[in-house]
Amino acid sequence: MSHEQRTGPRLGHRVSAKVAVCVLFVAANFMAIMDTTIVNVALPAIGRDFAVDTSGLSSVNVGYLVALAVFIPVSGWLGNRFGTRRTALTALLLFTVASGLCATADSLEALTGYRVLQGIGGGLLAPVGMTMMLRAFPVAERLRAQQYVMLPTAVAPALGPVLGGWLVDAASWHWVFLVNLPVGLLALCFGLGVLPDFPGEGAPRFDVPGFFLAGGGLAAVLYALTGAPDRGWESGAVLVPLVGGAAFLAALVPWELRARHPMIDLGVFGDELFRTTQLVLLPTGAAFMGVLYLYPQFLQTDLGYDALHSGLATFPEALGMLTASQIVPRVHDRVGPRRLMVVGGAGAALVIVLLAILTVTPQPLALYPSTYLLGVSVGLLFASAQNAAFVTIPPSRTADATTLLTMQRQTAGAFGVALAGTLAASLASPAGADGAFAYRTAFFTLAALCLCASLLALRVSDRRVREAYGAPGPRPAPGGAARLRRTTGP
Repeated sequence: MSHEQRTGPRLGHRVSAKVAVCVLFVAANFMAIMDTTIVNVALPAIGRDFAVDTSGLSSVNVGYLVALAVFIPVSGWLGNRFGTRRTALTALLLFTVASGLCATADSLEALTGYRVLQGIGGGLLAPVGMTMMLRAFPVAERLRAQQYVMLPTAVAPALGPVLGGWLVDAASWHWVFLVNLPVGLLALCFGLGVLPDFPGEGAPRFDVPGFFLAGGGLAAVLYALTGAPDRGWESGAVLVPLVGGAAFLAALVPWELRARHPMIDLGVFGDELFRTTQLVLLPTGAAFMGVLYLYPQFLQTDLGYDALHSGLATFPEALGMLTASQIVPRVHDRVGPRRLMVVGGAGAALVIVLLAILTVTPQPLALYPSTYLLGVSVGLLFASAQNAAFVTIPPSRTADATTLLTMQRQTAGAFGVALAGTLAASLASPAGADGAFAYRTAFFTLAALCLCASLLALRVSDRRVREAYGAPGPRPAPGGAARLRRTTGP
């Protein structure tokens, strides 16, 4: 790849490719992730303005979620066909413009339509951005990059409810969308000036059946999981899309394995490290999102917190994840990713068990350090697993790997929320039922998922990771990952 291909058109000689990719990835991913939580706080105000009850507002989030799901699978093909730079900037522009349109919506139908446009941009941003990160950073430097990659993943979900509640109370619901404009416009101007391109090997003919099977199946499954806590798992509105979506995804596997030009190269799962780390991340992501959904509800219903203060009580989780992102690069070489993942999963399970115990005898002062420790534990696992997932993936397959990772993350999060919400609602629904018992049971279930992740992490091979870093011997020298440099680029 030539120097001109890897640097931006105007200021690239003054801003390194790595800095440019990090800045754009963090800004874009931050907006896309936060948008999934910030809007929930504004729904009651939106309903009052449009004279729609709460049940009729589901289209606002469902439209976004379905569009997101449909366009995640196509992101890798677009990045290889048009280049990562053009694809990322187009997605960022679409997301930013759609945010502004959402703020001007004068009806529920218009808002839903604009949210669909937002979802298209959001579905492309995360996988294309991660592809650029993997191609910009050699294997030995990716742990350093994790310090920045973890920022949107850690802060955005926790900041969304806090910022959303404050904006709705201080101004209006329109500002939960307007807040994206300055970030999006600044990131877009920066990207136009300095963002490099990391083109793939070119995209073959578009796989139309693969697109419909992957996009349609993922969208149907996410739609069903999102509605399950409110409608019930036995509802036709949940069962039909869930079974249909699962059938689509099941049919996707043999089609993509036989297709001459597959939409997603499922052969990536043949890589042992990638496959194992995805199995570890799946239950962890479900448990993490389940806790983030359930914990604020417990604070509001049992402890009497308002929406803003329950969000503030959740925020230490983000600080914990940021702490973990600084710890992992410093201890990775000495400890190894397997031990970090095992400790992270087990630690998360213990903290969630503590949260379950606190539903019996609530201690407000114990809640803040508990959520911080949860963030540290989950952060140790996430940072180690995401780094290990890609160390043996060749550059030609990074787009497919990041697409599959994003699909797994969305499905895990939706399943975790559906599981937690269903347990809490079903166990607390009978007259006179103990609400604390319902929350406690849900927390214990989520803790079991983290324990499963910890056990699965025992299968991760430290040896394979060391070989990818090019460091012989059983225990590389401290800081070796930061010092090593590969002779060839990614």
